[in-house]
Amino acid sequence: MYSYLRLQPVKVISFDLDDTLYNNHPIIANAEEKLLHFLHLSYSESQRWQTDDWRKVKHQLMVEHPELRDDPSAARLAMLKQGLLQLGYSDMVAETAAQDGLALFLHYRSYFRVTDDVLDILAKLAQKYTLIGLTNGNVDWQQIGLSESFLFVHQAGQGLRMKPHRDMFELAISQLDIAPNELLHVGDNWNSDVQGARHVAAKPCGITLINMLKVKASYLS
Repeated sequence: MYSYLRLQPVKVISFDLDDTLYNNHPIIANAEEKLLHFLHLSYSESQRWQTDDWRKVKHQLMVEHPELRDDPSAARLAMLKQGLLQLGYSDMVAETAAQDGLALFLHYRSYFRVTDDVLDILAKLAQKYTLIGLTNGNVDWQQIGLSESFLFVHQAGQGLRMKPHRDMFELAISQLDIAPNELLHVGDNWNSDVQGARHVAAKPCGITLINMLKVKASYLS
C-alpha cells in the first residue's frame, strides 16, 4: 500500500473496481474472445478481422469523437457498428449486430465474482464506513458480488467523464453530503485514482489487489 496524504478520520471509502478488487485483464481478454467468436460465427465477413483490426476502428472513432473516450460502452458499440459497416453490412444489420455484440461482451465482462477474501474485507469495512465504487469501467457491480457492501457505484459514461476528471468524485461527495476530505479513495492507478482524488481534495490511497489482504489490519484499526 502507498498513501500520499496523511490519513485523517473519514466517513466514506470509495473503491476503484478493475485491478483494485480483482484482476481485470483475463476477464476482459475472455470477453473479447467471446465477442470475436460471436462475430465470426454470426457475420462471416468479420472472419477477415481479428481483435487488433477492431481496436484500430475504435482508436479512429475516439480521434474523431473524443467524447467516446469517457464512455467505454458507447465506444465499444460505436466500434462494432462502424466495423461492420466497413465490412459491407447494411446500417440495419450493423446496428442490430452491434447491440447484440455489446450485450454479449458485457455479459462476459461481468461473468465472475469478487473473491471471498476481498468481500470479507469489504463487509467488515462496511460496518464502520459507507462504501461506494468509482470506476472507469462498465462491469455489473451487483452481479460480481459488491451489492451487499457498496451503497452505490458510479461508472464512466452517460455524461460522467472518466477519472481523473472530477465528475464521479464530485457527484458522490454531493450525494453523500460530505466534505471532500471525508472521502478516502482507494485505487491501483496513479493517474486516475491518486491524482483524481487529489483533484477534489479527497484522500487518495494507492493499493493493488496483491497487497489488499496484507493491509487488512490497517484498514480496520
